[in-house]
Amino acid sequence: FCELGSESAKIKAMGIMDKLSTDKTVKVLNILEKNIQDGSKLSTLLNHNNDTEDEERLWRDLIMERVTKSADACLTAINIMTSPNMPKAVYIEDVIERVIQYTKFHLQNTLYPQYDPVYRVDPHGGGVLSSKAKRAKCSTHKQRVIVMLYNKVCDIVSSLSELLEIQLLTDTTILQVSSMGITPFFVENVSELQLCAIKLVTAVSTF
Repeated sequence: FCELGSESAKIKAMGIMDKLSTDKTVKVLNILEKNIQDGSKLSTLLNHNNDTEDEERLWRDLIMERVTKSADACLTAINIMTSPNMPKAVYIEDVIERVIQYTKFHLQNTLYPQYDPVYRVDPHGGGVLSSKAKRAKCSTHKQRVIVMLYNKVCDIVSSLSELLEIQLLTDTTILQVSSMGITPFFVENVSELQLCAIKLVTAVSTF
């Protein structure tokens, strides 16, 4: 799926996506939606009380693999929709909503807790960590897979702003996109995402 994401970006840049058959493109988008759905509600931060640390790590690796695959599916779908001269049939509301749902969930539940300790939940069930603990536990070290996911989600947010300039979305969807664009400004250590969010908020404000 990673290759599919990068190839779709190349085809978009070449401006030849509209040469593909509309029926086939719509079928591809419907398949992509199923793959987005697969990782759209998977929590990567759960403590599953496995017997060993190795089992816990293995479980997280499997979850992250599915979440990353879904991110690539989101990128591919958005690349198709934001390519020049695409037919109206490709702007499938369910696919757009699924991309937004995926992005919002993993910003809140995967990326913000990794980048800003304020959003981190105490693994011992005490809810959000206290203000003293949250800064103390802050680490600059990030797993490579988290950084990769962060970059993909930045691309998705940026591409959504392109989509807003092309396609009229429902009021409900616009509200979801607005909150997604505003929240990053209350999160620390996500400057790249904030730049993408500025584009998104600007696109929303033109409606």
